[in-house]
Amino acid sequence: MQKLFLLGLAMVAAFVGLTSFALPDVVASHFGPGGVADGTMAKGAYTVLMLALVLIVPGLVAASTLVVRMLPPQLVNLPNKRYWLAPERRVASLEALGALGTRFALALALFLGYAHWLVVRANAVQPPRLSEPWFFAGLALFAIATLVWIVGLFRCFGRVPDPGVRR
Repeated sequence: MQKLFLLGLAMVAAFVGLTSFALPDVVASHFGPGGVADGTMAKGAYTVLMLALVLIVPGLVAASTLVVRMLPPQLVNLPNKRYWLAPERRVASLEALGALGTRFALALALFLGYAHWLVVRANAVQPPRLSEPWFFAGLALFAIATLVWIVGLFRCFGRVPDPGVRR
């Protein structure tokens, strides 16, 4: 999963870098109600900011699952953690948690890349205007992906297979 995440992150970063060439020198980068542009940035600053966002934010999410491996169990917030972080299950549980975190980080990177694409499209028209229906559709899809991720987390860790083990 980590290789897929790194490949996906590289592809999103390349997408942001390559599509930023189509932006005007002054980029409408913030949009208010109705998709009306109400903030601008220099193209170079916008590109650096978006590249930082698509690389650093998902990278921190993915890295946080690696940090959890070094924490003592009492600092880990996980359903039924006594069961899942017992010595005989700790490694497998943390691997599963890492895979889940990496999936979420990849979904976040894709959403940020999508938001960038909407900014590129918004700047292709004059005056610049962000498509609210497309933005809210992408946001809804990301929210659904987040809910599916949460359900997956609880399906993986929410139940204790052995009812004799205390939570």
